[in-house]
Amino acid sequence: MSERQEPTPAALYARVSSDRQDVDLSVAAQLRALRDYARENGYVVALEYVDEAESGRVADRPQFKEMIDTASKPNAPFREILVWKFSRFTRKREHAVVYKSMLRRKGVRVVSITEHADDTPTGKLLEGIIETVDEFYSENLAQEVSRGMREAASRGFWVGSRTPYGFNRVKVLDGPKERPVLEPDPDAARVVRRIFDLAEAGTGMLDIARTLNDEGIASPAAKLWSKNGVHFILRNEVYTGTLVWGANARTKAEPVRVEKAFPAIVSKAKFNRVNALMRSRAPKTIHPRRVASTYLLSGLVKCRLCRRAFSGQEAQSGRYAYYVCQSIMKRGKDACEAPRINARRFEEMVLESIRANVLTEAIGPVLAQVVEEEMDGVGREQRKRLQTIEYEIEEVKRKLARVWHVIETTDRDVADAADRIREHRERRERLEDAAADARAIIAQRRTVRDDVEAVAASARDMGEFLKESEMSERRTFVTTFVKEIAVRPGSALVRYTIPMPEGSPVEGMNAEEMAMDSSVLSAR
Repeated sequence: MSERQEPTPAALYARVSSDRQDVDLSVAAQLRALRDYARENGYVVALEYVDEAESGRVADRPQFKEMIDTASKPNAPFREILVWKFSRFTRKREHAVVYKSMLRRKGVRVVSITEHADDTPTGKLLEGIIETVDEFYSENLAQEVSRGMREAASRGFWVGSRTPYGFNRVKVLDGPKERPVLEPDPDAARVVRRIFDLAEAGTGMLDIARTLNDEGIASPAAKLWSKNGVHFILRNEVYTGTLVWGANARTKAEPVRVEKAFPAIVSKAKFNRVNALMRSRAPKTIHPRRVASTYLLSGLVKCRLCRRAFSGQEAQSGRYAYYVCQSIMKRGKDACEAPRINARRFEEMVLESIRANVLTEAIGPVLAQVVEEEMDGVGREQRKRLQTIEYEIEEVKRKLARVWHVIETTDRDVADAADRIREHRERRERLEDAAADARAIIAQRRTVRDDVEAVAASARDMGEFLKESEMSERRTFVTTFVKEIAVRPGSALVRYTIPMPEGSPVEGMNAEEMAMDSSVLSAR
């Protein structure tokens, strides 16, 4: 006789914000659905946490903090945290990554009862997508803050989160408010001037860093100086007294630029001379994330020795291209034992590995099974969601009926309850819209499942596509399947993110070790 499985101890977390556009998210509805889910799925409720009128974009929520603190203690009373949706846990992607990673290290998992995201590669991918959408949902709030900061910066106030090395941040009155400006720090400003003097005299950035370290001068981070740290100072116009804030490559927003916003540490002429000298001596080094058209594996190659990324580097006026560990590029050839890698031969090895291990005859059924399982999960979760929404609609109707009953049986005037009636009606409309959305998703499920065979058939043609496609198309394809390529002398481990369902013909084939011969490795 098999032993009866012990129920999993769980904490329930419910949150509502003050946003009136929140749909089907009342605390009562969340807790009711969470308790029902726990009872039906083998959980025992250890604790319940509720935050009301609290934004999901901040982590400083009383009950949320208490729940995280409790989960972090030895012998925490629960092993899972159940939420109605991942957006109830947080609406900010970076908070989700930090707190969920910390909880996983403590053996605690966050589970959404309405969003299908199990503890598999597919589930983690979906969870990340859901969290990203939730963060986007509240992005507009940040835009208002950005506009205010832009206005303050245009008037010469320092709105950056960090004070630049060489300066102190001081508060000055701006009407009834205090705002920060920058003033040179005497000791650190002397170090900045020395860095510019050495650079103007022709000293390289690595040698400047070594000189400062040999003399025991602490860097801005109270660590050793590096080539990157020196380069950041030499390229930063803040030392000429110029404030530059708000540049955004993604949105192509023009930065705020204010000359003579605060006292300069070096003159504009000296800054220009140093930067002109740096440009004339700079090698053709290209970070692959910035030049996807040149380096296929941009942002994917990591060093297994020091865990730093590899960057693209050209030699002999662009005749040769390599992937080089950033430790070597920033601190010299003795900083890491990782080899330089012939970029073009290495990229072909990775493509061949994908063709041999991912784009096989077996991939069609695998993708079909993934889609099938996913749509089954979507259907189940949407039906649960619809059931809860319909319960909420009935509850709103009962509340409206009670209001009308009071008006009909007492001396109360309709005007006295007008606000309450309007609130209930608006909520009922939002709930009915949400129910319609859920029904539409359930109806679409059949259409998506009918397309599974087409998805599987197209997957079998991808191998030929890789051989004939342009660089940008190849890169899009590679980043879809490859999570990381970890390199050490003589070999590379390619980690795939393609989901492999349990029992599939290629179960567990999510990594491939490749031996690299002398034609791929290059002596430093």
